[in-house]
Amino acid sequence: MTLKSERIKIGNGIHLNLIKTDKFKSNLLSYYFLRPLSKEEVTRNALLPLVLKRGTAEYDTNLKIQRKLEETYGASLSISINKRGEKHVLRFTVETVNGDYVGDGDYIYEVINLLKSIIYNPALEKGYFRRDYVEQEKENLKHRIEGRINDKRSYALDRCIEEMCRNEKFSIFPLGNIDDLENIDEGILYKHYQNVINTSPIEIFYVGEYDEKLIEYIKNIEKVERDSVITMPREQIISGVQTKNMVHEDLDVTQGKLVLGYRTGIPYEDRLYNGLIVASDILGGGPNSKLFRNVREKESLAYYITSTIYKYKSIMLIDGGIEFNNFEKTIDIVKEQLEEMKHGNFTDEDIEVSKKSIKSSTESIRDSIFLISEYFFSQILSEDIRSLEEVLKDIDSVTREEITEAMSKVVLDTIYFMKNSKA
Repeated sequence: MTLKSERIKIGNGIHLNLIKTDKFKSNLLSYYFLRPLSKEEVTRNALLPLVLKRGTAEYDTNLKIQRKLEETYGASLSISINKRGEKHVLRFTVETVNGDYVGDGDYIYEVINLLKSIIYNPALEKGYFRRDYVEQEKENLKHRIEGRINDKRSYALDRCIEEMCRNEKFSIFPLGNIDDLENIDEGILYKHYQNVINTSPIEIFYVGEYDEKLIEYIKNIEKVERDSVITMPREQIISGVQTKNMVHEDLDVTQGKLVLGYRTGIPYEDRLYNGLIVASDILGGGPNSKLFRNVREKESLAYYITSTIYKYKSIMLIDGGIEFNNFEKTIDIVKEQLEEMKHGNFTDEDIEVSKKSIKSSTESIRDSIFLISEYFFSQILSEDIRSLEEVLKDIDSVTREEITEAMSKVVLDTIYFMKNSKA
């Protein structure tokens, strides 16, 4: 069955996206609020969903919300705060069993009501958010920000991006800054909440089975009068490199974390973007990749080494876990393999293996109701109207020449190395 999305404008800056499928025993409803990634509001944005999930006017504690979810056949609620390129995305999702499996088609309206209440009708006290909820979630967010360093690999990638994009919005950490939390109280956060509700572009996704009655209900349950909706600027794409960065960071680690950041200058709408995706996979996409074979297996220099394209920002990061004294040799081999790619020194089998891997990963989207929603949301962000089948076909049609041409544009910008000088 062909997966496709129907997009309906239901308000000023509000769109409903419908993906019909009978593959799953559940249905999924997601709200995505888009904000420009900025230092001024990133921490408030990150705090907001944490406070909203604590309670509604009707279900004023998280325990009452959880009980209501259990009553509606074990529906699940999830939220997330992340960045997509230079956009800050706040997501609210409920997933619930398809009514056909429980003989109750009407309970889904209760689930929709609950999600809408969490977003639009929060628990208030004296006209603002409850102070105790705000203070508790500030503390929780503080611990999450402090805890980022516990995952050393993820932290190394973040640090490379922060150094590489120091003067760009993409460097901003999506959970915000601890220092900003001190200046946020229930009144400030509530005023920010009203601004988010009234000015953010909103993408609503429903994945599963539905009829016209259900769609009308989603469209009409919450009428929000909105005057001005903010525009979401396109990410700044930098193709050249003025000066190269070399960053060493001393931490209490037993394994070095090396990250090489490259500018590609190839935006996602460029004809070479698919060639870049295949090239990155050949270079460092898995156990058959050139980096894995040469850095890890042949030279035994790395515990892991991979290459990843960051779609919205058009950068490529190569990251590896290495012994501290293998730093220079690893970099030399990475540079060597990159030059090999630029000169077309890879086999037709390399191309086919990578295409098969990329297509398999893309096709696996069909097996997850959540990933279907995420996939079509990403298509909207990149203004990509292709179907999933067309995306797969375009990967298949990538030529050797496009791979080498894409790689010829890749330029090293930043080297980040996490080490332990006391080890």
